[in-house]
Amino acid sequence: MAGRRHAKKHPLLTASGLNAWYGAAQILFDLGFTVFEGEVVALMGRNGAGKSTTVKSLMGLVRHSGEIRFDERRLLNMKPHAIARLGLGYVPEERRVFKGLSVVENLEVGRLPPREGTAAWTPERLFDLFPNLAEARHRQASDTSGGEQQMLAIARTLMGNPKLLLLDEPSEGLAPVIVERMAKTLKTLKAEGLTILMCEQNIHFARPLADRALVLESGVVRYDGSFEALEADDILRRGSLAL
Repeated sequence: MAGRRHAKKHPLLTASGLNAWYGAAQILFDLGFTVFEGEVVALMGRNGAGKSTTVKSLMGLVRHSGEIRFDERRLLNMKPHAIARLGLGYVPEERRVFKGLSVVENLEVGRLPPREGTAAWTPERLFDLFPNLAEARHRQASDTSGGEQQMLAIARTLMGNPKLLLLDEPSEGLAPVIVERMAKTLKTLKAEGLTILMCEQNIHFARPLADRALVLESGVVRYDGSFEALEADDILRRGSLAL
């Protein structure tokens, strides 16, 4: 997996022997994968495959075991707020914006100091990236659309100047025009060199954005490689992905 394309890339996030549970139910089984600096990886699979549990484990939000290293730091047993301060930014599927605060106030909640080696995000830069938010900057988040709330959740996380962005189903439940706008935004972030790991069921959304696909099935890694090889494997696609 570390082939020629990654020969000079830094392995920013590495998980090995990763297991996770909700209560007594085990969801993940000895997952192992690496995300390289500047790479966009699509974590794919059907509902219940373990995608959301994987990113929640990385953030310390569910009970888990195994080895997780981010930027050469061990994350196991760290609290979520401490993991976030190291530069791991998380946008949950539920968005969870502060609906009683304005768009600008939501952004300020996410503000962290500039981080060495990453571009410092400001509200002005984010309004350039998300023009819809610029128009709604003084509106309460509760009065914005679902698509605008998804944009706000991403923008608020970027205010923390993350080294790696975790996105849980960024296209889920959005109108096609907003999905197209979201894809354009993520392409811009990729062009700026931001490392991204995104959970996604929609292969048509993920394919133009991601450098690599990581497919989960029943809590185990079924495939880790290029989209070209994934698309050529009809049995794998139909058995493990929602098409």
